[in-house]
Amino acid sequence: MTKQLGRWEHFYHQADIGVRGIGPTLEEAFEQAALALTAVVTDPARVRPKQVIEIECEAPRVSLLLVNWLNRLVYEMATRRMLFSQFEVHLSPPDLGGALSLHALTWGEPVDPARHQPAVEVKGATYCELEVRQDEQGHWVVQCVVDV
Repeated sequence: MTKQLGRWEHFYHQADIGVRGIGPTLEEAFEQAALALTAVVTDPARVRPKQVIEIECEAPRVSLLLVNWLNRLVYEMATRRMLFSQFEVHLSPPDLGGALSLHALTWGEPVDPARHQPAVEVKGATYCELEVRQDEQGHWVVQCVVDV
């Protein structure tokens, strides 16, 4: 499991919610963005890491990989009726076709409405305000807007 060295935050966007992950590595920033996604629904501290789910996805650009990653999490949350609170992301360089790949382990548990008190349902990650960059201190910042 990850050490959670970075941080996450939400940012204002008219009808939807922006999620941002910040970390010393790109992988950590992706993990923090996933935590921000969970925090749209519930307090991540309420979600126990009882069950592990493996996720893989790919994309031709790192920004698109972020959207694919968050959308895979939304899919797993919806189909398994689970929430996730811990993430371990590994990114691989482009393959011969130019696609970057992500392999992740996510830990969570089935939704318990009484304990988790879900606020909203996330419909999906969008390309709106999509950004992957390094800040002045060299930390990775990844963000996009999620449709709620």
